[in-house]
Amino acid sequence: MSAAPVIELRGIATRFGEVWVHRDLDLSVGAGELVALVGGSGSGKTTLLRTILGLLTPTLGEVRLFGQPLFGGGHHRERALRRRFGVLFQHGALFSAFNVFDNIAFQLRELKCLDEATIRDLVMLKLDMVELLPRHAWLMPSQLSGGMVKRVALARSLALDPELLLLDEPTAGLDPDLADGFVSLIRALERELGLTVVLVTHDIDTLVALATKVAVLAERRIVGYGPIAEVIGIDQPFIQSFFGSDRSRRILADAGLR
Repeated sequence: MSAAPVIELRGIATRFGEVWVHRDLDLSVGAGELVALVGGSGSGKTTLLRTILGLLTPTLGEVRLFGQPLFGGGHHRERALRRRFGVLFQHGALFSAFNVFDNIAFQLRELKCLDEATIRDLVMLKLDMVELLPRHAWLMPSQLSGGMVKRVALARSLALDPELLLLDEPTAGLDPDLADGFVSLIRALERELGLTVVLVTHDIDTLVALATKVAVLAERRIVGYGPIAEVIGIDQPFIQSFFGSDRSRRILADAGLR
């Protein structure tokens, strides 16, 4: 018997007032996959990510994570399920009043079952995983560069050893060298930890470097899903526009995808 998908969205519909953001949206992500979610401005990418996170309840449809319904079954069941994924928000979303150490330690302390010595060891381990030094633990978010903010936020997202990692525009705001380094870090962590990864991105370089599959959100639903080489051949306006620009064609050609 095959394992249940890590993420399964069935018939998702989301409405704000009279505006439908999603209609009849289906998506299934298997264990170990690295899926990039792309779509035009206003297509509902962030809304879909919030739905997967459980921050937003869809108007219709079902969200299942690891074979279990995300909603219902009581607070303790939902909380245990949510501990199995980590999130990197676009701008890091670090607590500005906490230093780096306390930002990463926050979730570990919330467990209320670890002593401070163990928490310190785990925080330092997570810092090392994202290639930061112990001395960086005592910096405040205002003292961090943009690249360091991303790495601290990534360390925090890995604090509870998640099986699923959700990334919202992970390379947004980084210059090309920093973006390349961050992509390499995510790829290395995905391999080392056996993570399933879903990232929202508009950056073709990030998509090609990271994703094993791409899901295209347009017309309120997923209009293309699969390996990049297959999706770029779909005759759909947004897909042809996104992958058909001169820059996209050049990047795809360099990657052997055209």
